Amino acid sequence: MSNADNTSVRGLQGDPLWRALGLLGLRGRPVARSLLLGILGAGSALALAALSAWLITRAWEMPPVLSLSVAVTAVRALGISRGLFRYLERLATHDLAFDAMSTARSRLYLALAGGPAGYSVGLRRGELLSRTGTDVDEIGNALIRAVIPIGVSMVVSGAAVVIMAFVSLWAALVLAMALLICGVVAPWLAVRGARIAARAESAAQTRNAGAIMTVLDHAAELAVAGRREVLLDEARVAESDVADAADRGAMHGAWANAVVPLAVGVSVLAAALVGIGLADAVSPMALGVLILLPLSAFESTGPMTEAALQLQRSHSSARRIMSMIDRADDFGHIVPPVAVGTGRNAVVARGLCWGWPGGDVFGGEDGMDLDIESGSRVALIGPSGCGKSTLLLTLAGLLPPVTGTVTRPGNEDYAVRYFAEDGHIFTTSVRENLLVSRGDAPDSMIIDVIDRVGLGEWVAGLPQGIDTPLDAGADSISGGQRRRLLLARALINEAPVLLLDEPGENLDRHDSDRLQRELLDASDEALVDPDRAVVVVTHRLPIHHRADVVIDLGRISPSENPVADTRKRE
Repeated sequence: MSNADNTSVRGLQGDPLWRALGLLGLRGRPVARSLLLGILGAGSALALAALSAWLITRAWEMPPVLSLSVAVTAVRALGISRGLFRYLERLATHDLAFDAMSTARSRLYLALAGGPAGYSVGLRRGELLSRTGTDVDEIGNALIRAVIPIGVSMVVSGAAVVIMAFVSLWAALVLAMALLICGVVAPWLAVRGARIAARAESAAQTRNAGAIMTVLDHAAELAVAGRREVLLDEARVAESDVADAADRGAMHGAWANAVVPLAVGVSVLAAALVGIGLADAVSPMALGVLILLPLSAFESTGPMTEAALQLQRSHSSARRIMSMIDRADDFGHIVPPVAVGTGRNAVVARGLCWGWPGGDVFGGEDGMDLDIESGSRVALIGPSGCGKSTLLLTLAGLLPPVTGTVTRPGNEDYAVRYFAEDGHIFTTSVRENLLVSRGDAPDSMIIDVIDRVGLGEWVAGLPQGIDTPLDAGADSISGGQRRRLLLARALINEAPVLLLDEPGENLDRHDSDRLQRELLDASDEALVDPDRAVVVVTHRLPIHHRADVVIDLGRISPSENPVADTRKRE
């Protein structure tokens, strides 16, 4: 194999869609069966057109009726087989795709479950659902709407050109060129238009959203400065650009759609002109085939534009899926610095800089020093994107430090527990949803913690109390009830150090403030035992809170070296 061939193979193997198709676990026999049934269906249509053309011209010669009986019966058989094979092809292809998508999801789940815990915990629930749901569906759609139709079109188009060549080489050449235009040029135009429109729309929508958010967030200041109308004009221009981008994309799509009938017309016209020249050299039946065959030949190229667009969508989905798997692999190759246990119920960070592999690094130039002693109440605040949740993952040992060290009580993993903002609610009972955090918790403890987080009245009203199944998981309860149930799961855990990510999310301001004040309180009446340490991540702290230390991560710049001593105040 030449160097160019090796380079092409390596490039194909590195393509995200090609790699994602490997997740489907495709087997040769089911793929061949789907492809064969598709070819038989499209081939029946092609044979039907050729035989119908022969029958029409032969009947014009008024032969004995019995001499046409076989052809008439064959036309009927081809008409039936055309629909039958297409139906069987749909069944086979969808069965293949559903089995392949199930395999892909299983392999994706296994890849994530077998990878580092910190990576899977750090994934947003929406991202995980999107990758394993819609994106895997798009990979399966590539099989149904692109791979199989393209294979069928190539075989049937080649057969049409070969049949045409038996009548006229010139007509076959024109047909081949027209089929190439319909099967390659038109799809390329459609995909190019879709890409141009997507890029332009994305950029314009970003500008539009930025201008609108600026107006909404700073309306008073902009009005005083006299710049509100300027930003509104920018939003209007951006909105107009979105519409223009969509129009340009539609124009390319229209040209792509126009190519198909244009190619059909050129092919039929060329066949007619060739037929005029061959009128004295071939039989009328051959002329009929020459004229009518192109009309059926283009039927197999019709799905090519949609197949190309589907490949574009599937390629984008494959890029997201493989990026997630690659990030998990990269994450797993990172070896965290060795940390020796402190020997006491404390988490100690020294020179800590944190962040995701390949992403932003937080903590300043020299890193952050942090001591979380027994009984400490720590609040981490700051805007989105400043590394609050990432810091919790690092303190919990689920994410290795970029630089510096983190030591935990006795270096035992169970001593520090991280509870994510979007923790999963299982489709089981209320009791079982709490026992996942502490399997030996008695009913009295479960009922007590449910009362303390404000779910006592709700649970008392359920048909079976704490044994009531949540048949739809998180969809069975409101956002506030879900947040309280996740908080109850955290409180029932025995870990000396609790790391809570946005415990007041989805609650009204009054209830959120009350819960956060109780979590950051170390008195005997508080939600958490005074001897346990609590670290809370929040966007907004309530007034009159009793946190020992508040760290505003949004103010940490690369030139700062924050030192936070969170030992309990006397």
